[in-house]
Amino acid sequence: MAVRLNNVVGWLARHGFSLLGSAEMSVRGRKSGQMQRIPVNPHAYDGAQYLVSARGHSQWVRNMRAAGQGELKVGRKVRGFSAVEISDAEKPLILRTYLERWGWEVNQYFKGVTAKSSDEELLAAAPDHPVFRITVKN
Repeated sequence: MAVRLNNVVGWLARHGFSLLGSAEMSVRGRKSGQMQRIPVNPHAYDGAQYLVSARGHSQWVRNMRAAGQGELKVGRKVRGFSAVEISDAEKPLILRTYLERWGWEVNQYFKGVTAKSSDEELLAAAPDHPVFRITVKN
């Protein structure tokens, strides 16, 4: 089911339709050098934008760590960005607000942690969910 939803969200983003703010992210593969595409839910919190990996230390996370940059696309609008991974200590409020917005889609990947979880529970889950602060390039 999750793969099908990702395919649908990616297809929609490529064709100019954003599902509640979703986009298609492209990041250069650390081994292949080819651009890899994946649907993502960019998340705004406290004046900054973030990419949260609900599925943990996935391939796009490893690629982002190596590349430090990527692109977000919705239809023909492509925005390049740079990315910096944030520390676990910085994550709880970002994860809480991310789960408030996207929990309906991603709660299954957070092993019982929800937007209503305590700060301690969110902090305990933080190492399993990389978060990148992104800065869109003009």
